Amino acid sequence: MIIADSDIVIDFLRKHPPAIRWLTSLGDEEIALSGYVVMELVQGCTNKNELRELERFIEDFEVLWPSSETCDKALEVFVKYNLSHNLGLLDALIGQTAAALDLPIQS
Repeated sequence: MIIADSDIVIDFLRKHPPAIRWLTSLGDEEIALSGYVVMELVQGCTNKNELRELERFIEDFEVLWPSSETCDKALEVFVKYNLSHNLGLLDALIGQTAAALDLPIQS
């Protein structure tokens, strides 16, 4: 299983050829989305048609949510790297979710 970050999903939905090639190259590999990625994707919708299209697209993916322990670790990582590396809040949560589940993340 691989966790896909919002960037790769957005590129796929925009029919960006490298994203399409990557996704189709996975074959039977299971792809999951962090709940936060889904929320980012919903936030990017500008109308109900886009939202419906997104809902149809994501129904094929497992949506993963972090545990409270994972959120605590994400907070530690965020505090440590926000200023020095400009780590974003959602990136810390999504990355730590992948790390906690020992899954690779594709962005």
